[in-house]
Amino acid sequence: MPRILPIPPIHPRALSGPYPGPRPKALALPIALTLTLAVPAPLAARDLPPDWAALTDAHLDIVPRTDAERTRIAAVTAPPTDFSAPWPYEDKPGGAQTVRARPTADAFSQPAANLTFAQELEFKMGNGLFTRDWVSAPASTLASDGLGPLYNARGCQACHIKDGRGHPPAGPDDTALSMFLRISIPAPAPDPADLAAIRTYIAGTHPTAPDPVYGGQLQDFALPGLPAEYRLDVSYTEFAVPLSGGEVAMLRRPTYTAADLGFGPLAPGAMLSPRVAPQMIGMGLLEAIPTADILALADPDDADGDGISGSPQIVWSRAHDRPMLGRFGLKAGTPSVLEQSADAFAGDIGISNPLHPDGWGDCSPAQTACRTARHGGDPEQAGFEIDQTALDLVTFYSRTLAVPARRDIADPQVLRGREVFHSTGCAACHRANFVTHRLTGDNPASFQLIWPYTDLLLHDMGPDLADNRPEGRANGQEWRTAPLWGIGLTQTVSGEATFLHDGRARTLLEAVLWHGGEAQASRDRVITLPPADRAALLRFLESL
Repeated sequence: MPRILPIPPIHPRALSGPYPGPRPKALALPIALTLTLAVPAPLAARDLPPDWAALTDAHLDIVPRTDAERTRIAAVTAPPTDFSAPWPYEDKPGGAQTVRARPTADAFSQPAANLTFAQELEFKMGNGLFTRDWVSAPASTLASDGLGPLYNARGCQACHIKDGRGHPPAGPDDTALSMFLRISIPAPAPDPADLAAIRTYIAGTHPTAPDPVYGGQLQDFALPGLPAEYRLDVSYTEFAVPLSGGEVAMLRRPTYTAADLGFGPLAPGAMLSPRVAPQMIGMGLLEAIPTADILALADPDDADGDGISGSPQIVWSRAHDRPMLGRFGLKAGTPSVLEQSADAFAGDIGISNPLHPDGWGDCSPAQTACRTARHGGDPEQAGFEIDQTALDLVTFYSRTLAVPARRDIADPQVLRGREVFHSTGCAACHRANFVTHRLTGDNPASFQLIWPYTDLLLHDMGPDLADNRPEGRANGQEWRTAPLWGIGLTQTVSGEATFLHDGRARTLLEAVLWHGGEAQASRDRVITLPPADRAALLRFLESL
């Protein structure tokens, strides 16, 4: 039988011990809530695969949890049973990092609310680098040169519009500035004689390799004297999906074409995957969720028979030289915010850095003019186009972009929609909340109760959403569960509301209706809901 535990007043920064600072007004709220608590088996008691058991968060400076803390955390993150009123602190999805929700395009661009004065300065310096437009080398501004030679954008914010989502081209006259195609080809497993490759090979990975000419992603811009690699063409075919109550939703099925190839045909068997730039908020909090808590949710063989079989992505960390849990990217192909930032600098902008030292970015050996072009590495920056200090500032900025507060959480329609979200099974993958590691020092992600609505696991989303391109342990139908916090502010921030990995969905309802695979049953329940409940579900999502 599940245990019944009362939930005492709890603040994200005070799961045990006093809250270090003025107590927020939220602590005055009465919490007379009793939840049915189903505590998962401790990881040590489970038959974990050896490669899971070896995954740790040793790269973080962690203060181990006490037994009392673990009990309180299990209680506060247990699945709820009472949907009649707002839950304690769900209005603060980023815990103590949460900021007021602004009704402007700057809603995702605010620093975390709990930064120290010195950290705010780091945030602002990182913001300056994030919004910088890079130029070609040589240039009088040595700290800003090194663009390309092939690239998708001149700066980070060109893709992550106001730190929010990108979007596919709106028409034939629009560019694909915040969207590109990843590319790879099938490859054999590493040769046992190649010791370096064997050392970094993760068992269970689908072996792939970059296109021998076009590399790992297609760049649609180039410096003068070089052709761009391609132009992205997107076309759509619309079709109707009947809903209960006589309603009809129109979905659009995309077709992607790599047109005007600048370096000849793609390799035989080339696999393309469209990617829209994701929003940036809350990344440091996602990074601070204990690996053990994520693995506790994984059920790759669907042992409990609920139709949900989330699997962890496991990738090789360049920064820490070992396997780590993948958390970032649409298929969770990157383990840390630092590596996500370094990969984007190299692949999207062509900026060398300590993790990707080549000045030519994603140019392949076959692109000789690109490889021999002038690059911007300078002795003052240790030979890189962005050095470790500047990369760390961008990483800190990316880690500490605040999550806006929830809106209208006590609205009866929002409360009903939250109940529908759980009753239709959406919360099986979009897990509501976690508590982050307790970290040493003034780390602003330390010991926060957060509400990201994701499990950070890979799930089969069915053939309709498949890109048919594996990445690491993810096959061509698997995607990481996307965090939902802030999703209701997409239009406000980015100027357009498009969703899913390729922006095909123009509304949240369309995004739900594209779900298949493990989410097919939940999607079908949404179709048959009474129209009022379906509207409530969407209203709840808009409040996130």
